[in-house]
Amino acid sequence: MGEKNSASVARTAAVVTVSDRAAAGVYEDATGPAVSALLVGRGYEVVRALVVPDERAEIESALVHAAERDVALVVTCGGTGLSPRDVTPEATAAVCERMVPGIGEAMRAASMCVTSRACLSRATAGIRGRTLIVNLPGSPRAATENLEAVIDPIGHGLDTLRGGPMSCAR
Repeated sequence: MGEKNSASVARTAAVVTVSDRAAAGVYEDATGPAVSALLVGRGYEVVRALVVPDERAEIESALVHAAERDVALVVTCGGTGLSPRDVTPEATAAVCERMVPGIGEAMRAASMCVTSRACLSRATAGIRGRTLIVNLPGSPRAATENLEAVIDPIGHGLDTLRGGPMSCAR
């Protein structure tokens, strides 16, 4: 971990928090700002951060909107559990052209070292155009731990996806 971003300029990112209660103003979103801070610390420019309710159409719209604006990385926070309202993985799959299952698998594997409940996460990842979309859990701690587990491979994946240097050997 700790590899520097290989891009000479900051990569763009959008953070979409998926939460009925935060969207309704019941509480302030803490996860989106925590994830944004992590991304900025890793050289990303967070160009958009928003909160949407656990409504599949609104999640899909936010993801499509970011991809249409050529945002390199879209990170969702929340909606990856077993609740009937948790539909973020389905919304992600619906808008992606190709899936990247290894990202979710790596996050779950890393999280299993922290909590046995990590296996209940349905987080996924996929590609729409030149945009990589990654689902994270809804709590600030779990979201940042999961993102830390995959942030370096994501950087390499974005290089590949966006036509940058492709050095698979380390």
